[in-house]
Amino acid sequence: MKTVVITGSSRGIGLGMAKEFLNRGHQVIISGTSESSVSRALDSIKIMKDNVIGVPCMVQVIDSVKNLWQKGFDRFGKIDIWINNAGVSTSRVGIENLELDEILTTINTNLTGSILCTKVVAKEMLKQGSGQIYMFEGFGSNGQLQKGISVYGSTKRALRYFTAAAANEYKDTPIIIGSISPGIVATDLLVRSSKESGDNWEKAKKILNVLADRVEVVTPWLVEQTLKNNKNGAQIAWLTKTKVIGRLLFGRLFCKKTTVDDWEAEMKQ
Repeated sequence: MKTVVITGSSRGIGLGMAKEFLNRGHQVIISGTSESSVSRALDSIKIMKDNVIGVPCMVQVIDSVKNLWQKGFDRFGKIDIWINNAGVSTSRVGIENLELDEILTTINTNLTGSILCTKVVAKEMLKQGSGQIYMFEGFGSNGQLQKGISVYGSTKRALRYFTAAAANEYKDTPIIIGSISPGIVATDLLVRSSKESGDNWEKAKKILNVLADRVEVVTPWLVEQTLKNNKNGAQIAWLTKTKVIGRLLFGRLFCKKTTVDDWEAEMKQ
């Protein structure tokens, strides 16, 4: 039985992974930015309730991160896996039109938050003699460019470097550092930010319906691979280049994927 902390797990793919770890009999600490968001997430869990607790955390505040570790450790006596999933994005507008708060919040959550969490968690995992820390990749991690998400993409590009650097730094220790790349997942963050592109939304949705996946499709595989991993520096990636090419070439011919359309319909119910 593993004990897992997932930041930003009060909804979306973070919550999906939390539920999947619980389905497999593991212990989970769910975290969100507020008591209310954490409470809603806990209310949505129907099984293994004794194996899960919720702790609010602002990942850009180091004392909040320390509290998250301590609450989880006090409850379960260890933390085996820590996943830095918390992330936000700016509005899809030109950099000159972004509010300062949006820029700083995105950088402080996606990049600074992951670094601070790694700082706190690595120190504690060295004490306990084992542990795994994973960073969540996203658009921009591989250097891909797109208008309107320059700040978000920059944080993910920098986070890939940080992951590699941290893996190198801890390669001779009992800590494993790695990354998780979920691909394109139909969540509120994805759809909301994509819609902000305006007139391009309908065009973008056609591509997303082929390339995107639902949370419940992606999370079982991500969790299985995370539990199996014992390699420092591992990259756990769902949507590979081969999958992208295959879906773009054959997806419309052989499958009726309406991932985003279905997600939107459910949200309206």
